[in-house]
Amino acid sequence: MTLLHSLLSALTNLRVNKLRSILTMLGVIIGVSAVIVMVSLVEGARSKVVAEFERLGSHLIIIAYDPSRQEQRGATRRIDSLTMDDVRAIRERCDLIDRLSAEMPVPSGFQARYRDREFDVSLNGIEPAYQRLRNLTVAEGRFIADEDLRDWKKVCVLGARVRKELFPNENPIGQDIEIRGVSVTVVGVLQSKGTAGIAEQEDKSILLPITSIQKRFVGREVVGIVWAQPKASASIDAAMDQVWETLMRRHDNAPGFRVDSQQNILGAVSRVLNIFGLVLGGVAGLALLVGGIGIMNIMLVSVTERTREIGLRKAVGARRRDILVQFLIESATLSGVGGLLGIAIGAGLAFAIGAISKQVMSGGMMGDPGIPTHLPVWSILGAFAFSAFVGVFFGMWPAVRAARLDPIEALRHE
Repeated sequence: MTLLHSLLSALTNLRVNKLRSILTMLGVIIGVSAVIVMVSLVEGARSKVVAEFERLGSHLIIIAYDPSRQEQRGATRRIDSLTMDDVRAIRERCDLIDRLSAEMPVPSGFQARYRDREFDVSLNGIEPAYQRLRNLTVAEGRFIADEDLRDWKKVCVLGARVRKELFPNENPIGQDIEIRGVSVTVVGVLQSKGTAGIAEQEDKSILLPITSIQKRFVGREVVGIVWAQPKASASIDAAMDQVWETLMRRHDNAPGFRVDSQQNILGAVSRVLNIFGLVLGGVAGLALLVGGIGIMNIMLVSVTERTREIGLRKAVGARRRDILVQFLIESATLSGVGGLLGIAIGAGLAFAIGAISKQVMSGGMMGDPGIPTHLPVWSILGAFAFSAFVGVFFGMWPAVRAARLDPIEALRHE
């Protein structure tokens, strides 16, 4: 009996016993569907996180200060925040750093006003290198320049959404807008970064020279975060060490400073997602295990029901291997068809989750409307292969039992 004949026989048995076949495959269908939905959610989250980090720029070093870490460690020497002196020290002493920009976001909410139009914005004080570090593109006008920092000029660059709300029908370049009683001149407009998470916030922001923010809105030369880029991507760890040593020497090893890279943060997020995926995968694996046990039970019943058929086939020359292969193909077909149905149902559920969540949720993961889903090809192939393996594994004992039947005893079976 050829493999093709065995496969056709297995499909015939499925068709003859439709209800039993469906109930048998139900565990596999549920397990594979769960795997597909789980993978689509985890990979959707992963792709979204990666996209957000790519928007930030490439090979970035992130330097920040967290006062709470000083309190946790009971430090005797306390520091309020990073300062421009720290930025200047890093720029002078760290020769592995190619470009660097301090950023000072103003924490409280602001309204930008132009004539009778108002819009809630966020203010960020930055340096000229910020444009290249954060992959910003100027759509109109120019970006913040060195002379703007030196002279504390009251100039600004608008995010795309701010430009749309305040200047819907006119050129904003050269116009003055008012921010909490301070008049600033628009010198540029940024290209839109998108409608998701960090990108959406950047479109709602107004960039000013960091010196103007410090002198006119904050009152001190403090810095919220520092973005840096090494001269070579291969030297990013050495550059981070240089920055760390510089800060430690300046502040007598005071705790609270953080020097990290995009790759490290992305790796930490990926590890969390992997753990989440393993937990969900374990739950889905239990469903597949139950499905496999169901297949084994049905195949044992099938062996009992077809004992005379097995005896007859052996009497006319069928070998043990032929019987073994036939029953293995039947069990693998049961689980394989169940796997295909599970893939279809799981993909449909994943698509439905993404589509429905976009309709009912105002903001989802990472700021996107809805829940991001992504179903890679490897997950589909892997789910099908694993479901077929479950059929072969749990069908092995019934197949061996059928192959070992004595033909004379099998023919006597009632």
